[in-house]
Order: sequence, then structure tokens, then C-alpha cells
Amino acid sequence: MRTDSSPGDLPAREHLPATDAGTPVLDVVIPVYNEEKDLQPCVLRLHEHLKRTFPYAFRITVADNASTDTTPQVAARLAARLPEVVSRRLEQKGRGRALRTVWSASDAPVLAYMDVDLSTDLNALLPLVAPLISGHSDLAIGSRLARSSRVVRGAKREFISRSYNLILRGSLQARFSDAQCGFKAIRRDVAQVLLPLVEDSGWFFDTEMLVLAERAGLRIHEVPVDWVDDPDSTVHIVRTATDDLKGVWRVGRALAGGSLSLDRLARPFGDDPRDRELTDVPKGLARQLVGFCVVGGLSTLFYLLLYSGFRSFSGSQVANALALLVSAVANTAANRRLTFGVRGRGGAVRHQAQGLVVFGIGLVLTSGSLAALNAATNDPAHSTELAVLIAANLAATVLRFLLFRAWVFPDRRDEPSAPAPSPVVASHRPGGHAAHPAAPHPMPVRPGPPAYRPLPQRPTAPATPSSPTQAATSYDTAPFRAGDAADHGWGDSTMQMQAVRPHDHDPRNAR
Repeated sequence: MRTDSSPGDLPAREHLPATDAGTPVLDVVIPVYNEEKDLQPCVLRLHEHLKRTFPYAFRITVADNASTDTTPQVAARLAARLPEVVSRRLEQKGRGRALRTVWSASDAPVLAYMDVDLSTDLNALLPLVAPLISGHSDLAIGSRLARSSRVVRGAKREFISRSYNLILRGSLQARFSDAQCGFKAIRRDVAQVLLPLVEDSGWFFDTEMLVLAERAGLRIHEVPVDWVDDPDSTVHIVRTATDDLKGVWRVGRALAGGSLSLDRLARPFGDDPRDRELTDVPKGLARQLVGFCVVGGLSTLFYLLLYSGFRSFSGSQVANALALLVSAVANTAANRRLTFGVRGRGGAVRHQAQGLVVFGIGLVLTSGSLAALNAATNDPAHSTELAVLIAANLAATVLRFLLFRAWVFPDRRDEPSAPAPSPVVASHRPGGHAAHPAAPHPMPVRPGPPAYRPLPQRPTAPATPSSPTQAATSYDTAPFRAGDAADHGWGDSTMQMQAVRPHDHDPRNAR
């Protein structure tokens, strides 16, 4: 599958629709381990800030991952005292494991997390999640390395942070500026597809999630933050750095080998329903031409070296056939991965078989050229043979690209297939159950521009449940075992998929 053209499993980004007032729009997770002293002031400060400044319903989830002090009791008292606070208990350590478990079970359409020390100024929280609520971005991160950020920390941590991000840029071609700032957010529909691909359960979880999201073409929004280092931080720098480097090696090897199904994260072109009907959008022809030329140039050099080596102990026809065969296999594999972006082992044998057919055409061209040269000259010079072969290979290269693009690695979207369900947009549905993407819209379709309602405002006071549905949205402080989300899957999804109305645009802008 190609990441640049596959429609993937994600719909186009949409502004989060309105929901019932009691359903949280934002779920802020605070992963903690033995934080009995800092937990209460952190939660109280965050809760007061959200109550005062955040315009939508919210939830604060304390994710206690195997604390051995009184942290669970502190979290339980906070949950009993504040209706917007929930306590979850995990029996295994690991920040990544805590985030994955709580995010997987959350019903909020926007998921965020921050460190318990609150080193990041809370005024950046609304700018962090606003692009996710609006549908502009898929993930958002706080950056301590942006030009307008204001950071207070020691030279040692500054050097480590900048060195780590330079390693990411050099090894994984990461373009985001700060991978480890404990201040991030993600849309839940993206998390449903992205989190199963993230293997790390510790401190590298953030980096792996961002690298995979960026490679898949998801939009990452960066927010400059004011950040003050916590001198009492319990993070073990050397051990964390070692684990991070191991993670960089693992992810880099997986990306190079094409074992990650990043096509599942692709989005359709454009957010406007009209854009989804375009049929003449360029499909990466320029990029494919550049990649094919680079691979072709390297393959030609490889072929000439092989031909010269085989020619030393065999005739020209045998040397040409052997050199073409070996270089053709390498050329098909390189073009499969680098030019046309096909990842994984699926279809590799079929692609190589088709590549050998293309190789046969090249063999006919080059062998015919050599036969014509030998008919014209009894004993041609080696340099003359090479010149003829270069010219024949150039002609074969043009034909090879056309065959690769149209036959071996075609754009699957151009092929006839079964009727696909209507384009979908995500809508939030209280009650915690996912509707099938193809389910019909329960309301009658009316022409005209869409009417958007504002997102749910935060309730002024907790309401007493008057029905089983309302009672289902209340939160408790029951222990939460790591792996519960994996056991139950994503069945508690609150993202109902509804068909896009064909007239959801201004008729004055008709194309």
C-alpha cells in the first residue's frame, strides 16, 4: 500500500460536533508514580484553571501506574471531592502504558496529558487543544525549543534535550522540534488507529507516536510554551536516554523495512466534501519521477559494474543477461519501497514476477542492440559496447517507468471496486458506543448550508442522573488494570460516523 495515495482508515478532519453538556470534550491525563506530595496541588491547580478558563466540559484522569506510596489514596480523595476528577489504578509501571490504557478507555474526543510537576504554563493548554477541536490538526505538542518559548532549566538538561532532538532529525528525519515535552494532545479518532502501532510503554512512547504520525502524513501542531524545570524531578536521565536510543534504532529499522502499516493513518484529500469528489488530483508523479531517476541511475551503475565483472569470464550476451537479472531484482525492490512507497511483504513476490517481465523487455532491447552491433562490427571495442548498452538502457528505462506506474505498482484508487460507503464525518455520541461507519443518518437530509452548534459548555453544577443513560456518563474511582482497554478493544468509541450531506456547502461556491 502507498501512504501517499491510500485513503486509509481515517475520515477527513472535521470540527468536533456538539454533544450533551455532561459529556467531556477534553480528557487530561496525569500519569503518576509515587507522587503523593505533588499530586494534590497539581490536580487542584489544573482543575481551578480549567474551571476558570476552559469553555467546554472536561475531565482530569489521574493514571497511577503501580505507585507504592499513598498516591492511590490521594487520587481517590481528589476524585471523591471533585466531580471532574477520575482516578485509575494500573498494576504495571510505564508512562506510555498508562497513557495508552487510559486514552484507549476514554470517551472524550480530545485526549491530552501533562506531567504532574506542571512545569508547562497552563495558559498553553487551550491553544494546545483548540486545533484538535476545530479539526485543523491531528496531534498537538508543546515545544520548549520554539523561538518564542521561554524556558528556565539547567545547561545539562538543555544539552540533552537538544542533542536528542538532533538525533531524531538525523536518524528518523523528524521535523517536529520537541519530542519529550510532557504536554501533548491527540484526537481520539486518530488515537484509535495510531496507538496500536506504538510499541513502547515507557518514556519513548511520545517520540514513537510522533514519528509514526509524521511519517503517515498526519498534521502535528506545535505550541510554544513557557517551561520551568522541576529540580526535584525523579526521571533517571541516563537510563531514559539509553532506552530512547534503543527505541530510535527499533523504529528506524521498522520504517526502513516497511513493517508498519502507516497507510491506515492516511486521510482523504481536503476537508471540504466537494474536494473528496475530485478525480484529477495529481498522485505524486513528480516525486515518483525523481525517485525513479535516482534508483535508475544507481541501478545503471550497478548493472555496468556487474556486466564488466561477468564479461571477464563469459561472452557479452551471457554477461548482459546475468547483469540485467541481478540488477532488475534490486531495481524492482528499490522502486517498490522508495519510488512507489509500497511497504511490507504483501505482494512482493508478485511485484518481482512482474518486474521480471519488465526485465525481459529490457533484455530484448539491450540484447537486440548488442546483436545489431556485433552484426555491424566483428570485434567491437569494449567502450563501444558500453555506449550502445547505455543508449539501450535509457530507452528501456522510460518504458520501465511507464510499466511500473501503470501495471506493477498502479494507483489502486483508479481500479474498479465495490461501491464504497458514503464519505463520513466524525460526530461525538454520548453513551460510549460506536456506530457503524455505513449506518444511515437517522435524521432527514435537508439541502442547504450546514448549521453548526457550539460545543458543549461546561455544566455549572453536577446534575443528578435521572436516567440510565445519564448515569452511564458518571465516573468512579474503581481500580483500572493495565490491559483492560486492550481486552475490551475500542468498543467504547464515542465517534459515530455519519454520512456527509451532499449539499453541505455554500451554493455560491459551486465549482
